[in-house]
Order: sequence, then C-alpha cells, then structure tokens
Amino acid sequence: MLLTTKAIENAKKKDKQYFLKDGGGLRVAVNPTGSKIFQHRIRWKLKGKWKEVVRTLGEFPQHSLKEARNWRDKNNEYKAKGLLPPKKYDIINQVGNDGITFKEVFVMWFDKMKKNGNWKPSYSIDVQQRADMYLLPPLGDKPIDAIDTKMLIDLLLKIDEQGKHDTREKIQSIVTRILSHAVAMQLTKSNPSREISSDLFSKKNKENFTFVSAPKEIKLLLSMLEQAVGTPQVTIALNIAPHVFLRPSELAGLRWSEIHWDEKLIRIPAERMKIDKKPHIVPMSNHVVEVLTKLKDSNLDSTLCFPSPLKNSRPISTNSMLQAMRKVGVEKDVSTIHGFRHMASTTLNEKGYSKDAIELQIAHEIPGVRGVYNHAQYLEERKPMMEDWSNYLDNLQGNAPSIETLDIDENIEKLKANIDRLTRR
Repeated sequence: MLLTTKAIENAKKKDKQYFLKDGGGLRVAVNPTGSKIFQHRIRWKLKGKWKEVVRTLGEFPQHSLKEARNWRDKNNEYKAKGLLPPKKYDIINQVGNDGITFKEVFVMWFDKMKKNGNWKPSYSIDVQQRADMYLLPPLGDKPIDAIDTKMLIDLLLKIDEQGKHDTREKIQSIVTRILSHAVAMQLTKSNPSREISSDLFSKKNKENFTFVSAPKEIKLLLSMLEQAVGTPQVTIALNIAPHVFLRPSELAGLRWSEIHWDEKLIRIPAERMKIDKKPHIVPMSNHVVEVLTKLKDSNLDSTLCFPSPLKNSRPISTNSMLQAMRKVGVEKDVSTIHGFRHMASTTLNEKGYSKDAIELQIAHEIPGVRGVYNHAQYLEERKPMMEDWSNYLDNLQGNAPSIETLDIDENIEKLKANIDRLTRR
C-alpha cells in the first residue's frame, strides 16, 4: 500500500529506527528522536550479485511526499541509464549507457572538477558560462557516443570565423577534457576532439580593441563584469565603464572636481584627454549619477574618484581593470575596456542616433567642415542618448540595479579601511 501524508504525520517514534515503505524504493525512516527522513533504496545486479545504496532527500515535512516521489523517479531515470544519483554519477554496470547525453557528462565532469580539481570560483563560473554559450546549445541533448569529429569541427569553425580565436581554443580545451572524462568512465570509446588539427583554424589577428555588439553577447559581458573580483575602486570603475564611453586612462583618473552634479555632466579638461587634447563633456545618466553619488557620500579623503589602494593620491591603474575582466573570463578576443566605446558606437549607430553626436561622445574628431562647429551644439542630443544607452544596458541585465549587485556600501567601507591604513603609515 502506498504511503499517505497523514500516515507519515501519524507515525510515532520507537526505541529503534523503522521504515514506512512507499514504492519504487522510496521509504521514510522514522528515528528514535522522532525525525522522519525520506530515503531512496536503490538496488541493482552486477555480475550476478545484488548491490545496494541509499540516497537521502531530507526531513518530512520540510520535503513533501509528492516532492519525494518526484525525486525518486528522477533517481530511477539515472539508474536506468547506468548512473548512480544524484551527483556522483558512478557507473552501475557497463551496459545500458545508450542515451546518456553530452550535457549529463558535462555535469558529472564539472561537478567532479569543481569539487576535486582545485578550481577557483571565478574559473568555475568561466567554464560554466562558456559551456552555456557555446557547447550545451548545439551538443547538450546529443548522446555522448554520437559526438564525432565533424560535429566538433563545425562548432569550432563557427567560433573561429567570428574572430574569437582565444575563445575557440578554450572551448576546444573544455570539450577535450569532457570527452576524455567520458572515455575514462567508459561512456564512449574515443575522444574525437583529439583528432582535430589546429591547421584548420585562422591565426590570431592583432586587433587592438575587440568588442561585442549583439544584445545577448552584451548581456553576457555585463553579467561577467558584475562578478569581477578586485579592489572596490576597480569593481566600481568597471560598473560605470560601459556607461560613459571614456578611454581607460580617462576613467581611471576621474576627479571629483570634474563631476558637475547640477548639470549632470562630467567635464574633463584638455590636459587629461589622451588623444585630441580638447575638453570633453560626458552627460551622466541616472545610473552613473547614482553610483558616483553613493561613492561621493562616503567622504573618501581623495581628490580622485578611484584612488589607488596603495596611495590615494594616485589613480588605479588601467591594467588592474583589465585584469579584473580577464579573471572572470572576459578574454582579449571578446572585449577590452576600450572596446566598450566601440560597443556603444556600433549599437547607437544601429539604433539611428546622429553619427556626429556619437563621434563627439567618444571623443573622436569629426572630419571636414562638420568638424569645425562648436561641439556643444550636440550636447542636448547627447544627454538623452546617454540616458537611453544606460537604460538599454540595465534592461539587458533584467532591470537589476547594478549598484546593489556590486554591494557598493561594502566596497566603500573597504575603501575607507584602505585610506585609514595609509594615513596611519
């Protein structure tokens, strides 16, 4: 007879543990303490002998009977494929592995490496994001032993043809390791990735400023930037970098005297501009104002918005921002800090904004007669353009306030601690 919720509720504790059986191996262990634990007893036959393992879901009533039955059914699906649930994925026997998918092998390899491979959290995130973007959509549902060399070459060539050579190399490395794991677990007989010659792919180009422009790629980039690990100064600077179109050195050296709150403008003097040596104006969106206001309210004892943690009279280095990006998997063939400017320019041009307004906003010279006009004539057009751009980025992130995600309050406290430490020296 199948269990009912009422029967579990009415079960009384005894001096020794006993079981209430449901079906399919599911049972409730009633302990002398009175706790009632859902368990799944899994049995299989190997070389003529019965083997048994017990998996535990958790305590009733925190877990319902319906939830326990669903959990048991999922476990039995793994058993039917020759795997032990839920996370060890041990092979029960050497038959019945047909139908095990690439995604299932990826999960078992990923869980094992994350637990035992000494992976840093940032690297685990990097591998998961690459798999989600490049591997699992085309390969995830395919049986592991159906993956062949041509299938992998087609996938890698598609990445390579986009100019993402570093990404292609990393994807090939990941898929090679996944398939090697499958071979070791006797889920497939060979690793077709090892047969792929590097001569099939283009050599790396030497473009200085790579960038992304497709909405899903921008969304992924912003998601990765949210996870950037570095000093508070670096993570906050990276938060506003895509919103202001400044060159890395211009952003890193931003001063409070350049922030004009009433006008909602950043006014950078000519001597701080890297290329044209002319004053530059950046309209601040609400996003940028909110981030900088919260930073300013911390009363940090520095004239710089992003002082170095080593000496607050110096700005953070542009390399520290770049390294923070690299640590969360934003490779040089995906985007650079300078690439945010190209990302904005490309997208805004596609959205129909004035080419001259865009060029002025990224501090490029306008050629010909148009370039002699007063740059301020485009300012009123640039203000809504910058607000629209920030809203576009925030919407891609699901309207999640980037400030809260960054834990700016916590970062500001770290900044204060750094400054106090430097003052005491």
